[in-house]
Amino acid sequence: MNSEEEFYDAVTGFDSDNSSGDFSEANHKGPEMLDLDPHQSNRNGKHNGETEIQENGIKRHRTSLPAPMFSRSDFSVWSILKKCIGLELSKITMPIVFNEPLSFLQRITEYMEHIYLINKACSHADPLERMQAVAAFAVSAVASQWERTGKPFNPLLGETYELTREDLGFRFISEQVSHHPPISAFYSEGLNKDFIFHGSIYPKLKFWGKSIEAEPRGTITLELLKHNEAYTWTNPTCCVHNVIIGKLWLEQYGVVEIVNHSTGDKCVLNFKPCGLFGKELHRVEGYIQDKQKKLCVIYGKWTECLWCTDPTTYETYKKSEKRGGEPKKKSSEEDIKSENDEADDMPEVQDTVQFIPGSKLLWRINCRPPNSSQMYNFTSFAVSLNELEKGMEAILAPTDCRLRPDIRNMENGNMDVASKEKERLEEKQRAARKERAKDEVEWHTRWFHQGTNPYTGTPDWLYSGGYFDRNFSDCPDIY
Repeated sequence: MNSEEEFYDAVTGFDSDNSSGDFSEANHKGPEMLDLDPHQSNRNGKHNGETEIQENGIKRHRTSLPAPMFSRSDFSVWSILKKCIGLELSKITMPIVFNEPLSFLQRITEYMEHIYLINKACSHADPLERMQAVAAFAVSAVASQWERTGKPFNPLLGETYELTREDLGFRFISEQVSHHPPISAFYSEGLNKDFIFHGSIYPKLKFWGKSIEAEPRGTITLELLKHNEAYTWTNPTCCVHNVIIGKLWLEQYGVVEIVNHSTGDKCVLNFKPCGLFGKELHRVEGYIQDKQKKLCVIYGKWTECLWCTDPTTYETYKKSEKRGGEPKKKSSEEDIKSENDEADDMPEVQDTVQFIPGSKLLWRINCRPPNSSQMYNFTSFAVSLNELEKGMEAILAPTDCRLRPDIRNMENGNMDVASKEKERLEEKQRAARKERAKDEVEWHTRWFHQGTNPYTGTPDWLYSGGYFDRNFSDCPDIY
């Protein structure tokens, strides 16, 4: 294993096969109490496996976790890393307290939180408006990572996650198709057969001393079936700062190019690094162009909102700003709504993006639950992902990460048990790999296969089909 993979294992939560971790509640502060009525979780989203049904027949998903997160204030990454000097990082793992109670496969599913943007893209007759909605969806896909400094659990080889949301109109399946290097493949489709969304994730890790940078690898593809269009892009680079000392914070940067392979139109989005004084922090700027010219300019912040305007208006604004002009700034949500009726569907969240008169609102981030900071900074969508509803265990694949005992115990606040279960699962995975090597048996993925992306011509992991037929007889025993 090379050094980058080793550090990836040790620090980011994709733990090495040679690692083991210990965490003791005896050496840790007790949980910070949530400011909730003790019975509220059962009213709003039952934790005992039962899900409420609203009067309209739609499931009401839970709105809080069974237990609040444990304080990380007693631990530092440096206290772990300083022990690594002169040793192989593959033999070191982070305490489970630095995790969040979700698998990386569930974290990928958070791409679907703003699924309404895909629905908008499907409904637009104008290709420019479709590209605007797709661009907003690509930005929204990374928005849930804001303030999420906890590490998702490394998926075990063969682990899966499925999510069907009839209320949102999609179903989703993912599988961990490789352990070294770690590769996660996913596939989603609209229940109305209006879109297909698929891809694979393989981040390339770099350690810069004070920060960890994850460069994305793998293609993301969105197909709008009604319009016979396919869009592809790659996510921006994610960087976690202050891994040695100080408060952890996260930024996204790099150029994301979204290509419409049917029309040749492109959207180029520049996720700006924060800069020396933080002026550019979280900012996104870009444009949509056809084969001849720029059609519109996009601006905003991936943590807040995204707007678009025509190029002439944008250039005029920029020139005025350079001359020291006083650009008009909207002072309230009502002012913004008067500029754009589409904002009526957006949550009332104040933002810090300088509004350019005449701009159209493409997307605004969802409000988070009031106790999000005590629930790993989860969004409402993320809170629901590990919910195990009554009767679900009987129909899930035995490899689904809702059934992982380490994640389940961490979610329930049983940190000692979670740590022991995590170590047991890793040891079981190591033993299974050694047994395959001894018998010269190759690992075979169950729901995805290696192939070529039909639009980019690059290597990709493609969905083989059949998951929702629910024939799980040949699934591996990984838990």
